[in-house]
Amino acid sequence: MLFRSGAVAYEYQIGKYEVTNAQYGAFLNAAAQTDSYGLYNSIMSSYGITRSGSSGSYSYSVTGALANRPVVFVSWFDAARMANWMMNGQGSGSTEMGAYTLNGATSGIVLANAGAQVYIPTQDEWYKAAYYNATSQTYSLYPNGQNTITTADANYSSSGSTDVGTYSGDPSSYGTFDQGGNVHEWNDAVQGSLRRIRGGAYSDSHWTMQSLYPSNVPPSAEGDTIGFRLASVPEPSSLVLTALFGAGLVC
Repeated sequence: MLFRSGAVAYEYQIGKYEVTNAQYGAFLNAAAQTDSYGLYNSIMSSYGITRSGSSGSYSYSVTGALANRPVVFVSWFDAARMANWMMNGQGSGSTEMGAYTLNGATSGIVLANAGAQVYIPTQDEWYKAAYYNATSQTYSLYPNGQNTITTADANYSSSGSTDVGTYSGDPSSYGTFDQGGNVHEWNDAVQGSLRRIRGGAYSDSHWTMQSLYPSNVPPSAEGDTIGFRLASVPEPSSLVLTALFGAGLVC
């Protein structure tokens, strides 16, 4: 089946990189001292984030060598809670209200609220940032701006993730990295009771990175090949840009 998308008629920001262990670790330390909503998965300890202490005083440490790897074992709800926290100014900002009204939800379908400023990208936003070339006004098959790809261009058919931005010579037309390979990324598309992930992962073949290939999984799904990046509209504060995007990209 052919999936076509990508029409976005407004300016938005999207993360240059996937959210990293370092960024997610900062979120956990601010928002998961009790961890009522399961923001931390104990398997993360094998992928770069460890937890110590007891409920009410949990603290989280990030393995230095893995700090810039994309965070994994994160559900759609984990990503949505980080988006809420970012939208609410970080620190003690709420994880339950903001871009999404969650109120403790860890299953089901929750849609973005009108006026959401930091959120999980829509399918069209994610797709446009990955595949659209504004110069030629065409869409490419792969998110390196080309219709062909090799393992020199993206992390696929490999045994593990790499630091975000490792393939520095292969950005999308808009300057994003790793929208092909490394880890699958959540977006906000809904398919029945499922949410969409895109971009393929390090353990997949090249065809999973193609613009023609979406995949749908339960929003509670977590695994070593699922991560995310966030988006924003209108332009967020400089604090949010620095903390999340590094260098914000207008698409």
